[in-house]
Amino acid sequence: MVYVVGIIGFFIGFFAGQLLLLKLLKGRSNEEVLSDPYINWTYGILNWIFAGMGAYSFVFLYQYYFGA
Repeated sequence: MVYVVGIIGFFIGFFAGQLLLLKLLKGRSNEEVLSDPYINWTYGILNWIFAGMGAYSFVFLYQYYFGA
């Protein structure tokens, strides 16, 4: 069950990262986002960090409340 909770947390974290990127990259064009490697690496890694934090927090909360 911990794996299921971790996967759900990963997807929710990834979705939260996408919503954050939507806000942060609102004023930039598609050309600028696709061609600038700094934007690509910075915001790409930011989204994966959110996904990892989501998975970690969901597993932590699952273990805290259910003691698995």
